[in-house]
Amino acid sequence: MARPDRLFRLLDTLRRLPQPVTAARLAEETEVSLRTLYRDIETLRAGGALIDGAPGLGYTLTEDPALPPQMFTRLEVEALVLGLAEVRFAGDPALVKAADAALAKITATLPERVQRQAIHAVQMSYRFERRAPPPAFLPLLRTACWEEQALRIRYADQAGAMSDRVIWPLSVVFLDRSLLLLAFCRLRMDFRRFQLHRITEVQETGESFRPRRVPLLRDFIRHLRGGRGG
Repeated sequence: MARPDRLFRLLDTLRRLPQPVTAARLAEETEVSLRTLYRDIETLRAGGALIDGAPGLGYTLTEDPALPPQMFTRLEVEALVLGLAEVRFAGDPALVKAADAALAKITATLPERVQRQAIHAVQMSYRFERRAPPPAFLPLLRTACWEEQALRIRYADQAGAMSDRVIWPLSVVFLDRSLLLLAFCRLRMDFRRFQLHRITEVQETGESFRPRRVPLLRDFIRHLRGGRGG
């Protein structure tokens, strides 16, 4: 691993893990020897990172030069913590991991007083009734939306009839009990809402529909507001 990448990974690890973090844990997370880890910590310190601690005591990142201090009100902090907590109940494993990393990065940039507000937030989120786990292909749908790549899916309608379709995926919508995929269906040549639990297969086609996603999604939303797009 290149040294700049290694140092970035070390900073990210210091942001994410409960502090103080032992040198052994940091070395394990960044996949380096203890000797290399100690050198990397000194390099970060020389670059402006305020890292408290020493071998045998653990390390705490108290000031991060890579991220400017963020100023949030207490209510804004509550909103961030509550919103990211919702992802833990609704998202796939990749989204859950990303939410945890985002919260750690945000918290690392806050002044100490506001950090305590984030760690001990008043409002919490919990779901007694959890929706079914997101399908394993959700990351593929998400990537296809961002990259504007057509997909081939196998889909079962309400009667159970199966059909093969080529779609242009536009957005994944998280509802109370289910997930929807908003897409332009090449078979029907119209907008469609696909329930993810009825999609049995997803394949990449290698076909791009760029740069149509944003205008298509805008049109779809207009159709939905007008009662169309079913």
